[in-house]
Amino acid sequence: MKNRCTLDSVELRQAALNWLTVDNPERKAFGVGQLQKAYLVNEVHLDTHALLGTQANIPGRPTKPELVSPLEVKKRSMRTVEGRAALVHALAHIEFNAINLALDAIWRFANMPAEYYADWLKVAAEEAYHFSLLNKHLANLGFTYGDFSGHNSLWEMVERTQDEVLARMALVPRTMEARGLDASLPLRNKLAQAGDAAGAEILDIILRDEIGHVAIGNHWFNWLCAQRGLAPIETFQALCQQYNAPKLKPPFNMDARRQAGFTEDELALL
Repeated sequence: MKNRCTLDSVELRQAALNWLTVDNPERKAFGVGQLQKAYLVNEVHLDTHALLGTQANIPGRPTKPELVSPLEVKKRSMRTVEGRAALVHALAHIEFNAINLALDAIWRFANMPAEYYADWLKVAAEEAYHFSLLNKHLANLGFTYGDFSGHNSLWEMVERTQDEVLARMALVPRTMEARGLDASLPLRNKLAQAGDAAGAEILDIILRDEIGHVAIGNHWFNWLCAQRGLAPIETFQALCQQYNAPKLKPPFNMDARRQAGFTEDELALL
């Protein structure tokens, strides 16, 4: 099956890998949504045991935006259309990367329960929906995805954890994506205060869904810890140190983190 990723006789994990290699953001977002619809009506089968590989460069992504250090991403005034567009663009870039990380979680890690793959397919489809909403809003502001620079921190953590599903669950959804729970409300309020009601509404949708995504990461992290006889808090702390995870800084959205399944003991450590 080539990059067209037709749905006839499709195996889910191979399809996830194929869509991961696609570099056109709009086509990837649409295709991932269609893949989930097909899976939900049993038009796609799942091989949990297959050991997959690829010669393609992953993730597939367009030549723009230019990827720079997070410190080099320019900050712009929210009083201008360009400033609001830059923020929407940054969010769209995060959501595009989030599609890729969910697809990677599906194809890369074999021998997980079927529910694991269904969960990450749901995440991929919702991230694709988020990207599409933001991409359309960006167009309404007079810009396109790629007009501003972006950073690659999220995918860099995906690469670091490519050999260990436990580390992936600990450090991508529970760490990198959980930071989105903390950031969403302040960013939503920035857009609202700048008069961008449509952008603020999109952030409301994203926060609602991202709580579920982090909850999925929490579920599978704790499931893996139970399977391996590991203590979750101590294991998480060790993985943060081993993989040089970013240090978490306040403010934290404690309510959202509770809804996403973090325990009171975990929240106390923040």
